[in-house]
This record gives sequence, structure tokens and C-alpha cells, in this order.
Amino acid sequence: MTASERTFLAVSALLFAASAAATIIGGMSMSAMGGIPMPGGWTVSAVWMRMPGQSWPSAAASFLGMWIVMMMAMMLPSLVPMLRRYRRIVAGTGETRLGRLTALVGGGYFFVWTVFGMAAFPLGAVLAAAGMQHPALVRVVPMAVGMVVLAAGALQFTAWKQYYLACCRGTMDHGPALPAGAGTAWRHGVRLGLHCAYCCTGPMAILLAVGVMDLRVMAVVTAAIAIERLAPAGERAARAIGAIAVAAGLLLIVQAAGLG
Repeated sequence: MTASERTFLAVSALLFAASAAATIIGGMSMSAMGGIPMPGGWTVSAVWMRMPGQSWPSAAASFLGMWIVMMMAMMLPSLVPMLRRYRRIVAGTGETRLGRLTALVGGGYFFVWTVFGMAAFPLGAVLAAAGMQHPALVRVVPMAVGMVVLAAGALQFTAWKQYYLACCRGTMDHGPALPAGAGTAWRHGVRLGLHCAYCCTGPMAILLAVGVMDLRVMAVVTAAIAIERLAPAGERAARAIGAIAVAAGLLLIVQAAGLG
């Protein structure tokens, strides 16, 4: 292993440790703040609400900051192997600016997740506000959460999922070797981010539906994403994760219907 490779892995480990620590602190802070209990046994998380005296732009910025740090903690274990593949490809061209180009790839990747968070916050805030204002809507939320989990599990079995999982695992050929260059590095990072977002649609839907700042849910989703990306039999792992999610979704639906 070269000195450059060791430096890359050390920096990645430090970023993961820092983002994981910040995510844990943020999650504990959100948990301490609590939320608003609703009929049906669920709670509107404080993450979707403004604090007293806080404006909506400030609330959105606060959410986005937490979201970016959380995405770094959740996605770095799966991103590092993709970055290592990129570094090997570019190093083969004789390029020596691997650190700078790797940072640009990572920046493009997390730019996609930042845009995802920018879209998630207004949607979550609107749904939370609608739930608090309309009692009839409040009562169907547990059923809706179960249906989201069920659909996310079913998505794990589709060819669409398998295609993007293959992209993320590096088993799908996307054309010739990447030329070295800042623009190419950024575009490659954005493409990796899009493939990852498509591949993670199911797990991320579960995270948003069940508890976006719930540390237990985050840990389970992070583990599921890492396993299907890094395990030798990732495709089978993805289907096993889907089966578990389908079972969990059905259980939530039964409970919400009052049959359990």
C-alpha cells in the first residue's frame, strides 16, 4: 500500500469518526427535545418543526447541516471502496493530484445527497404540519408508514434495484477509463451519487418514514446499505434485506389496523 493510499484511508476514517460522532450528538439532542405525540401512537419529530423564534429558512439550514453530516456517516463506508476504484483508474494515467481529484469526486457525490436533503425537508415539514392540522390524516400515518416500509422492501427485489446495486458495487461497466481532470472528477462524483441515491431509495424511504434522526434506525439502515454494497453476495443480501423489510411493513400494517 502506497503512502498516498494510507493517507486517503486515514482521512476517510477521520471523516467517518467525526461525522458519526456529530450525528450521534445531533440524534441525542433531537431525542431530548422530543416531539408532539399524535393519536395512533406516533410522534411528530422536532426535526420537521421550527424552534420558538426560528424562521423557516433557519430551520431548513439547520436540518440540511444535520442531514449532510448524517449522510457522511451513513455513506462513507460504502463510498470509500468506490473512491479507491477511482483512484486506481486515475493513477493508471500517471496523474499525481489524486488527493484533490478524490476530494472533488466526494464533493460531487455528497452534492447529490445535499440536493436530496433540500427536497426532503419541505416535504417532511408540509406533511408534519398537515398531520397536526387534520386529525383524520393523523390517524392514518401509522398505516402509511407500514405501507412505505412494505413498498421499500418490495423494491429490493426489482431489476431496477439490482442494476443500480451493480453500479455501486463496481460490477457494471460504464465505458472507458476516466480521464484525469477536475471537471471529470466532479461529474463522476455526481454520477456515483445519483447511482447511490437510486440504489438507496428503499432504505432511505424507510429512514424518512420511520425516524430520520432516530439513531437506531440510522444504524440499521447504514448497516443494510453497507452489507449489500460490500458483502461478497450483495445481490442476495439485498433480497434478504428486502424480505425483512416486507415482513416489518406487514407487521406495522397489522398493528396499525388494530389486528395485532
